[in-house]
Amino acid sequence: MDHISLFASMLRSRFFEEALEKAAAKGLVYGTYHLSIGQEAVSAGLSASLRDGDWIVPTHRCHGYNACRGSDLSAMFSEIFGSRHGLCKGMGGSMHMTDMATYNLGSSAVVGSGIGLAGGLALAMKMRGKDNIAVAIFGDGASSRGILYEVMNAASVYHLPLLFLLENNHYGMSAAAERMIAAPGIHSRAEGFLVPSRKIDGNDVLAVAEAVEEARNHILSSRTPYFIEAETYRQCGHSRSDKLLYRSRREEEEWKGKDPIQLFRSFLILSGLLTETELDEMALSVRSEVEEALRKAEETRNDRLCAGEMEKLVYAPAAVIGSSAGRTHDGSYREAIREALDEILSSDPKAFLLGEDIGKYGGCFGVTGKLSEKYPDRVIETPVSEEGFTSMAAGSAMMGMHPIVEVMYGDFSTLSSDAVINHAAKAHFMSGGQLSCPMVYRTPIGGLTGHGPQHTQCMETMFLGIPGLKVVAPSDPYSAKALLKSAAKDENPVLFFEHKALYDAEGLIGDESAYLPLGKAIVHGRGGKLLFIGYSRPFARGRSVLAGFCSDITFIDLATIYPLDKETIEREFLRVGKALIVEDTPLGGSVAESVLSIVSALPNYRAGRCRILHALSMPLPPSREGEECVLPGDSAIRDAAEALLSL
Repeated sequence: MDHISLFASMLRSRFFEEALEKAAAKGLVYGTYHLSIGQEAVSAGLSASLRDGDWIVPTHRCHGYNACRGSDLSAMFSEIFGSRHGLCKGMGGSMHMTDMATYNLGSSAVVGSGIGLAGGLALAMKMRGKDNIAVAIFGDGASSRGILYEVMNAASVYHLPLLFLLENNHYGMSAAAERMIAAPGIHSRAEGFLVPSRKIDGNDVLAVAEAVEEARNHILSSRTPYFIEAETYRQCGHSRSDKLLYRSRREEEEWKGKDPIQLFRSFLILSGLLTETELDEMALSVRSEVEEALRKAEETRNDRLCAGEMEKLVYAPAAVIGSSAGRTHDGSYREAIREALDEILSSDPKAFLLGEDIGKYGGCFGVTGKLSEKYPDRVIETPVSEEGFTSMAAGSAMMGMHPIVEVMYGDFSTLSSDAVINHAAKAHFMSGGQLSCPMVYRTPIGGLTGHGPQHTQCMETMFLGIPGLKVVAPSDPYSAKALLKSAAKDENPVLFFEHKALYDAEGLIGDESAYLPLGKAIVHGRGGKLLFIGYSRPFARGRSVLAGFCSDITFIDLATIYPLDKETIEREFLRVGKALIVEDTPLGGSVAESVLSIVSALPNYRAGRCRILHALSMPLPPSREGEECVLPGDSAIRDAAEALLSL
């Protein structure tokens, strides 16, 4: 163990944060930050025992981990200042310091949610046969989050190379752990998942380094995860605005007597490894290094990305895919999706499926069928833990894998939403372009199947307006296969919503050469009297109802509902001037409202020449009659079209 490097590492973390506080006092820092003063032994000890290729996912209290793993200190200051010279070009800030060069995925500001990403890194390592580990770093407050237990269970079931590292500093913000945690030792909870664990003195840097070294060796030799609880203490407040009203001064003084830097300094002197003079000189050298880094960052602190540059970071560059078609054959919507999955798995070794009951059962709606027999190592069944396995999928995607997640019902997207909205959607932006998240998220939506209020919601509107996501909802077998294959080639997270009432719908299916571009509406016909606009089941139903009703209608299948194909909508409305928009969701915050906002800004828009048919603002009842009352039906579509055609 290199004792000198360990001491310098702790000093670098401490001096960085002390300099940050001084910069904030001078008005140089906008927003908040979270300091780890007093916890340096954990970040330094961990970093000393990891190898190149071992990845970490820290907490929002992340400066120490960046500093100890070797991130450029000036780039760290610049990141906090919001400068383009920061680790993430100023897009991550204090709480999101991704640094791919030092195997740091970046931290999460959502307490505990980085644990799932770390699980995904470990899954990717296992699938690639890497001889490395991933480390999920979290605090005592996060030990009350369900994501921890979902991932511990999955890591144990899948034998993942994952180290759970708990920094127990005794406070989750202001709430004392002893009041909030019903366990004498948090690490003991790991035993219920057959995960070996131990508790260590987190203020003893040598104890941390040795424990991590042993854990790493155990993980790689036994192919099982490991759990370490490191007891430590933050000598500062939770965040910049914390007045520390919830702790006694006596308690704080007692823990200052256990300061990890002072303890290790004393050890080095007493052991004869370094003299006081040598340690003072080392401290002076490290402090000068930090001060020089701050000075350099201050010089360029106002050199920030412009709006246009920031906008380019919302989406990772995606493959340019046009429309292509070969031979076709008849089949169902369900079969079309299964064919797409089969072709994706056969052509892309990085692709894999992840979800509940997708193996022998074939998926809740029979979509995956017997794919698990053909690809036994890449059709991975999961426990019932939507947040956990979706987070793991996102983490694996950030490591370059191409996961395709199946969530049994769209309604359960509320459970997966943290991984989708806070991580997958923002990874490219927050990392300043270092990360991408090429993940496909498949789930069935909609009613007319009698599944009741919690299994029939059209949850796609929940994800509209989330920058970084692409949201797709195909209406027929051909587009379902062609769009899913395109989604699997995209470098961004794509949400793929399949309507349950369409699974048995028959139609043409393209061969392996069939693709359709994401973000482009599909136009059928060139009628000049009315536009019919929709997506998914309502579009399919409306086209069927109106096809024989009037031959002069243009049908626009939006297909990608976020971002919308504004160009096609504008072009066709300028040509026709009247539109009927149909959807299965309530009106508020819907796709139809977005379409209406586009056409209403056009010069030929006239009040009364656009109409929206939408679901009533209520959950879908379980009876067939109840569903038909809530959703726009055939007669409503015909009546609305007839009224608009008569204008």
